[in-house]
Parts: sequence; structure tokens; C-alpha cells
Amino acid sequence: MIRLGLIGYPLAQSLSPEIHRAALAACGVTGDYTLFRVAPDDQPVLHELLDRMRAGDIHGLNVTIPHKGAVVALLDALTPTATAVGAVNTIFREGATLVGDNTDVDGFRCALERFLHAHGRQAAASGAALVLGAGGAARAAVYALATSGWEVTVVARRVAQAHRLARDLAESGVHVVDYASLPQAVSDRLAACALIVNATPVGMPPHSDESPWPADLPFPQHAAVYDVVYAPGVTKLVRDARAEGLPAVTGLGMLIEQALLSFARWTGCTPPRDPIDTAVRHQLEVVPCSDS
Repeated sequence: MIRLGLIGYPLAQSLSPEIHRAALAACGVTGDYTLFRVAPDDQPVLHELLDRMRAGDIHGLNVTIPHKGAVVALLDALTPTATAVGAVNTIFREGATLVGDNTDVDGFRCALERFLHAHGRQAAASGAALVLGAGGAARAAVYALATSGWEVTVVARRVAQAHRLARDLAESGVHVVDYASLPQAVSDRLAACALIVNATPVGMPPHSDESPWPADLPFPQHAAVYDVVYAPGVTKLVRDARAEGLPAVTGLGMLIEQALLSFARWTGCTPPRDPIDTAVRHQLEVVPCSDS
């Protein structure tokens, strides 16, 4: 029996168990997927879970907020992608070695390409992109965009964190803007903006009525909007963007894609996407839309 799980906090809205249990069933693998709620400063529990994985009691772990960056120093090795991004969302074993990977990058890239192609837009070298946030999800999105030819501006409340991100991806030419000065700082960039990505948790329950986009700032007329937040099924950011006639989607596609990449890392099996997509959408009670 294979034991998988997710480290994070608070995890109340996580759909990862539904995704991975559907993947286990689709691949005919006996196992389970457990949520491990680990508070931000609870290092003993984090160490205990990694020790259990080294001992073979746990076969694979995902990592989400707030541990994607903190877990890096506790692992034995990183994949090139995780090294470049500086954040880990997947841990797998090679013998007794724990290796950190980041499947958010290719998961985001794949989901974004599907979304943009559905609206007749190219996914690479497509101009200017604004990424809201500078945490682990933002790092993955910025890296995916920058290495696909986009000109990326990171907008963040924690400007020092954003500058660290830009420094770590210095060769990609990432630009940083303080969220407090967003309207003034990006006014000259909005006309050329082809993509807005929300990589913050703003809009997640229990604050589903909030949007990371300033209420007094018009959306760029020709931009597409990708919200990494996937619950609720339609976030306020997506709803507002659609009301302005812009193509917009939540991060459900990214969630599924990164999960399937993680699952393949652990099991060697790549399950078909459709049954996983159906199971998760049923859980969210949303109808299929333009991200697939």
C-alpha cells in the first residue's frame, strides 16, 4: 500500500485527496492520500513527517502554503526546477535520499497554455504579464512565464520578498512593483499587458468576496486573467474580469496538472486526466469551462 499526503496549513479547502484518490483508482494502485496540517512554526512535526518518509512509512508528499520555501533546507537534494524556483511542492525518495521538486511550474505552464489556446491566444513570448504575489506559487508562475518568453512584472505587498524573487531569477529580467503604488506604477504598462496572474491567496475562503485587483483600477482591455486560487469555483477576480469581457479562469487546471505530475513522480503511472477532472469538478460543483 502506498501512502501519500500533503503538508500545509490550514488545508480546509484542499482538493488534493480527491485528485490523488481518483488517480490511485485510475491506475489500479492501492493506497491513500492524507492531509497533514502543520502550523507555520511547527518544525518538530515537519521533521517527523520527513523522517517517516525517509523510513519508508510515507512514499510521497506534496507541500503547500506556508511550507514551500521552508522545506527546501530540510531536504537532501533538489531538482533543477526546484533549485531555480527556490520552492518545493513535491517530495519524492531516491533510495534514502529525499528530493524536492516543483511540479507547479509545468502544471501552471500546461494549464495556462490550454486556457490561452482555448481563447485563440499564444502561450509563449506573448508580451507583458503581471503576477500578483511573491510567495511559492508566484515563484513557480514567474519562472514558467519568464522561461516561456514573457516580460514579467511582479506586484507584491511584501516588496522585499518580491525583490528576492527577482534577484533569484535575475537572468529573466523580472520587474518589481509595490502593490501600494500599483495604479501609478503600472499605468504605462497596462495597455501592453496580455496576462494577469493572481498568485496570492486573496479570494480564498473565508474571504471569497475579496479580489487582489484594486477596485478603482480598470482591467487592461486585452488581457487574459488566470487566478491560481481554485476555490470557490469562480473567484471574485474571475467574476469581475469576465464582467468586463475578459477571458478569465481559476487555478483548477493548474491544481490538477501539478498533482498528476507529482503522482507520476511517486508511482511511475500517469493517470488519464478526464476522470480526475470530473471528480474534482463534481466536488467543487462547477461546470467545465475554458481551461480544458
